[in-house]
Amino acid sequence: MTIPSTFLASAAAALPIVGIETTAIRVPLRRVYQGSHYHMTHRSTVIVRVLADGLVGEAYAGDEDEALLQIEKIVHDEIEPALVGQDALAVERCWELARPATYDILRDRRLGLVACAGVDLAIWDLVGKALGQPLWRLWGGYSNSRPMIAIGGYYGPDADIEAEVAELREMGLAGMKFKVGGMSPEADAERFIRARAAAGPNFVLAADANQGWTPQQAIRFARLVEGQDLLWLEEPCNWHNDRTAMREVRYRSGVAVCAGQSEYSAAGCRELMVAGAIDVCNFDSSWSGGPTEWRRVAAIAQSCDVVMGHHEEPQVSSHLLASIPHGGFVECFHPDRDPIWWNLIANRPVLRAGMLELSDAPGLGWELDSEYINHHRVQR
Repeated sequence: MTIPSTFLASAAAALPIVGIETTAIRVPLRRVYQGSHYHMTHRSTVIVRVLADGLVGEAYAGDEDEALLQIEKIVHDEIEPALVGQDALAVERCWELARPATYDILRDRRLGLVACAGVDLAIWDLVGKALGQPLWRLWGGYSNSRPMIAIGGYYGPDADIEAEVAELREMGLAGMKFKVGGMSPEADAERFIRARAAAGPNFVLAADANQGWTPQQAIRFARLVEGQDLLWLEEPCNWHNDRTAMREVRYRSGVAVCAGQSEYSAAGCRELMVAGAIDVCNFDSSWSGGPTEWRRVAAIAQSCDVVMGHHEEPQVSSHLLASIPHGGFVECFHPDRDPIWWNLIANRPVLRAGMLELSDAPGLGWELDSEYINHHRVQR
């Protein structure tokens, strides 16, 4: 086969980065959302634009509410000087040059990781636009759609499990990841069983303990909900020895275990898999340096027969999970819990029978609403 010379010329052309712009936004939530050991009052993110040769790569990543301006500062003080003049098509090199932003041991490492992630994703969006291809295709092209589930079942005095499940079904979602771990296994099992009764048999239900239990408590919960079609039990055990603890939960209860969002690197996820601790790896590209690192984890997962997921962040996870043969469910929140996904993206796809279908638009394909950005902009 002969490749047209015009294509070779365009593919070989460099795409030098000339600058990076950022905008932090912070959106108040309609109520407090309470998990096993945390609560949320706002949804926040940093929008990153990478400029190169008349094109703009645009993306947003992370939800570090109290650290938005710190993340912006890292982007401009540490990452931008290293990348200006670099070829955006050399994605791996750009990722490597940004990596020192994570090396400061005297600050929260996640700040540098989120800063790197936003830049990495914006560079990938730029590359997709330069080549005229959507990222789901550039990253593997396995499919252009994935089923979407919502994270819900939060605790609180106003919580209404049956009404919440009914609303999610009405929205066209394929299922729900239900919060547990903040009560006894018995009490949370009762809540989960209520959710299953409300959902019916054709609605996916997973459970997420957010590292809330001992192995014995997690095993107790798994046994109490036997027969309730529990898809997986996520981060069931306390953080201090979770790898060994989750393996014990898997082996003794037979329940599928999901984890990975608390790992910062591909190496950390590899150790979860080698230890036999997980069935599903929900590594978060926005918390861990970007899609470049996530794709490394996905390769390891396929070789270990582990399903690849992604913690939250549907704006990037949809493309990543659709691109590979072992991709799992895209996760989102109810619009009240994540108003950014439901309002910032002006051309967000409509859910059909639980599926989120991506377009052929180049890069991420998202059109961000400038009025929404301006309304919720955080001043530096």
